Amino acid sequence: MRKRWHRARTGLRKSAVDYFRGDGSDWVAFAGLFLTVPAIAVGTIVGPEWCDPAALVLPVIAGGLVLRPATLLLLYASATAALVVESLVLGSGPTSRVPVGVTPGTVLTVAAAGLFGLVIAQFRSRVGVPWRRGGTMLFDLRERIRVQSRLPHLPSGWHHEMALRPAGGQSFSGDFVVAARTHGGRTLEVVLTDVSGKGMDAGSRALLLSGAFGGLLGSLTPHAFLPAANGYLLRQDWDEGFATSIHLVLDLDSGDYELFSAGHLPAVQLHSGTGQWEEKAAEGPLLGVYDGCQFDPVKGSLAPGDVLMLYTDGLVEAAGRDLSEGIDRLTGEADRYVPGGFEGAAWHLIEAVAKDVNDDRALLLLSRKPTT
Repeated sequence: MRKRWHRARTGLRKSAVDYFRGDGSDWVAFAGLFLTVPAIAVGTIVGPEWCDPAALVLPVIAGGLVLRPATLLLLYASATAALVVESLVLGSGPTSRVPVGVTPGTVLTVAAAGLFGLVIAQFRSRVGVPWRRGGTMLFDLRERIRVQSRLPHLPSGWHHEMALRPAGGQSFSGDFVVAARTHGGRTLEVVLTDVSGKGMDAGSRALLLSGAFGGLLGSLTPHAFLPAANGYLLRQDWDEGFATSIHLVLDLDSGDYELFSAGHLPAVQLHSGTGQWEEKAAEGPLLGVYDGCQFDPVKGSLAPGDVLMLYTDGLVEAAGRDLSEGIDRLTGEADRYVPGGFEGAAWHLIEAVAKDVNDDRALLLLSRKPTT
């Protein structure tokens, strides 16, 4: 008895898990909805003033959300039979014996709901994502992008922040960051990429590229990363297959760095000694345009108290405004954080500079703390 109880409990738990994931049978849901149809029909016949014949749209719509197309047709057959029975008992149109009968409008309403549910069921069947897992899958994808965009922990004396805001308040963005500490942890490599498009349109491509770029980062020498990323984009053969990217290679011991750019906007560095911002622009074409590209770096060094900012075009570009004006506005707003440090500044800078811009915006802020 103990073994039988254990097998029954294990089987029930497995069936419940499979059903939640969308791998189990939908006959349980079908049985519940199938029994709902005659219940509504009986309620309509007994009390038509309280239960309208159009109430059959409720199990029809619910079936479109939870059933497979083949099983859904069986539910539709039962709903059709219920309408026929209601029409025979209550009458229809002018011959109805009650104020509320089965009218042509009722039939059209139920038929329209059935067509809508069938389209949804066929779409889910084609995609292979059941409704019970669709939202969970999208949530998981969004969290994976966020995890891949997390910056590694830096040694004392360094501070970094990353802020990302998709267009239109959506969950997916065409901007992403991948980062890793290489050479025994002495070097920080960060890649900020802006995929063509915005929001949901660019989110799927950004997810694919972030995984590929994350695998390349640290596996290749810094000079070979952007050529390899460019070749990967070319092999995808996308209609909108280009992207801009900026690759930072920072020595955490000395503060020396190299910046490689693939058509990306220049980085800006604050020199603590002079209090002036300097643009650091490297040369390089867009990713995914043509093969055999060469990416020449620009070199620099972060002294104690210096700040380096990497950003995407949504933060500084606007219609009718020159790009240099947008960069000046960003650096001018960043000057407010110089006296108290840049703790928590990245998100506030996006809010202050490009809060209502309908484009993906990303800002990476890296600072070296002043010596005491």
